[in-house]
Amino acid sequence: MASEKLIPLESNPEVMNKFLQKLGVSNKWSIVDVMGLDSELLAWVPRPVLAVILLFPVSEAYEQHKKQQEQEILSKGQEISNNLFYMKQYVSNTCGTVAMVHSVANNTDRVELADGVMKRFLDEAKDLDAAARGKLLEINEGIINAHKELALEGQTNTPRAEDPVNHHFITFVHKDGALYELDGSKAFPVNHGPTTPDSMLEDAAKLCKEFMARDPDEVRFTVVAFAATD
Repeated sequence: MASEKLIPLESNPEVMNKFLQKLGVSNKWSIVDVMGLDSELLAWVPRPVLAVILLFPVSEAYEQHKKQQEQEILSKGQEISNNLFYMKQYVSNTCGTVAMVHSVANNTDRVELADGVMKRFLDEAKDLDAAARGKLLEINEGIINAHKELALEGQTNTPRAEDPVNHHFITFVHKDGALYELDGSKAFPVNHGPTTPDSMLEDAAKLCKEFMARDPDEVRFTVVAFAATD
């Protein structure tokens, strides 16, 4: 399974919610569209928001910023909460699945999980490091098979697993007073500074705008939130 390439998930709340519910996530929480990043449109997002997921095109500007950011953090250091759940991504095209695992895993104090695939995975993964968690996901047939099934649903033409994919999912979460960017393709999580559960959506929206500003000619960005179900 390590070398297997999967069909990517679509950034579609209906598909993503089916995936989460299949893995045992309570329907009290769901993925919802974020229609815009200005305050007027953010006001329409149900509260509370537990995570924000950004889908963006992987560009040269992104890669350059990623490298520069990593060098700065390695030079200056950063504080990371011991309670943060972060994992590496090793299976091709599973960034959407990793983003949703990050969203749930960092909010288990609020999200009810039925006995099932996700709960067992998080129980096994909680004491592992980021790399071992990624390797554990790689061999987790329940989660990988759910990804395969839901990747075939959606509104767009389903790509083949071998088709090149230049879009990537990442997650923003609040943990212990800080806003974290969780990207399984990066060397480590990124602490973006103070936030609160109430301001996390607005603070994450500012970071999403920064991604967009680095690629001003690009329009293929999608933002969704993991939030309370209306």
